[in-house]
Amino acid sequence: MIYFDNAATTFPKPAAVAEEVKKCMQSYGGNPGRGAHSLSLAAAKKVFECRSEIADMFGASDTDRVFFTPNTTYGINAVLKGLIRDGDHVLISDMEHNAVWRPVHKMAAEGRITYDVFPTLTCSARQTPERICANISRLLRPNTRLVFCTHASNICSAVMPVTQIGELCRRRGVLFATDGAQAAGHEHINIREMNIDALCIPGHKGLYGPQGSGAVVLGEGIILDTLTEGGNGVDSLEPEMSLTAPERYEAGTVSTPAIAGLCEGIRAVRHTGIDTISQGERQICARLYEMLGNMRGVRLYAPEYSGKGSIVLFNFDGIPSERVASLLDENGVCVRGGYHCAALAHKTLGTPEGGAVRLSAGMFTKQSEADALYRILKRVSRDLK
Repeated sequence: MIYFDNAATTFPKPAAVAEEVKKCMQSYGGNPGRGAHSLSLAAAKKVFECRSEIADMFGASDTDRVFFTPNTTYGINAVLKGLIRDGDHVLISDMEHNAVWRPVHKMAAEGRITYDVFPTLTCSARQTPERICANISRLLRPNTRLVFCTHASNICSAVMPVTQIGELCRRRGVLFATDGAQAAGHEHINIREMNIDALCIPGHKGLYGPQGSGAVVLGEGIILDTLTEGGNGVDSLEPEMSLTAPERYEAGTVSTPAIAGLCEGIRAVRHTGIDTISQGERQICARLYEMLGNMRGVRLYAPEYSGKGSIVLFNFDGIPSERVASLLDENGVCVRGGYHCAALAHKTLGTPEGGAVRLSAGMFTKQSEADALYRILKRVSRDLK
């Protein structure tokens, strides 16, 4: 099997990830923070280890600034609904995932807020960090509370200038949050240096943890309203959720096995090095861009970003993307066709009805697999014709 669907979830995982999940479930799988017995304390210790790894990796001022979520989407909802108030105005980019667009759109449809979509000029020769920031500035209003921008696209290798956007938001007194789903583990992120007030990350993508793991990293002084309420082992006699972080945001039992695996995934990424991982992914995708660019009947999207990330998006002329993905699966290749839960981004890139085929490399992708994929694509192309 050749796996080119790492943007959905990375596969395979480092061996230490599966080993730690098994160890947790067999050796120390108590409920963290829900008792003083040895298994509960052991589980709490592992959860704290992972929290510390995340805080250190992403520049949080303290481990209390990190809370765990089941995935990035939950974290994005927690941030949006925890920060935005009735009457606020919000800005999102034209490259956002539905995890950002849908909750913002719903709040606007309910009459609670207003929002605008700022153009990132993705695939335009005129794109610069300064122009993107100028587009944001033009749309800011007196009641703009939050700018939410993806760090890296999930359908092409475009990376947004989050440092410059963060500086702009800080100067203008506007909160800044980022979707780090495709950046965590691929790009260096430091929330203090980048003036990020809330960073939402998955565990199962570039950090090589299990599915069902994720986190939000909050900037100094940021307090969210709660998305869920319930038991968290803190102030149990009170009817309201405590302000104590991170327990304030972790109602109910956290997924200790997933967090334990995530801890080892992060350690594997940090041991290998983000620069080393990114360089390998970019080389493979640059090669894919080159090979696909030489194939007749293939349309490449966002070729300007060749060699700048881990994602390649393409179509065979006149052939539905899902059909191509299905044929590749029959030939032992895992890819993803369709819209990739990113309607705004597909509109920005100008893909046709049915979306496009996404190839996404990971830490374990080999150049030989890219070459094999190319040979299979040529054969599939002949069959389709």
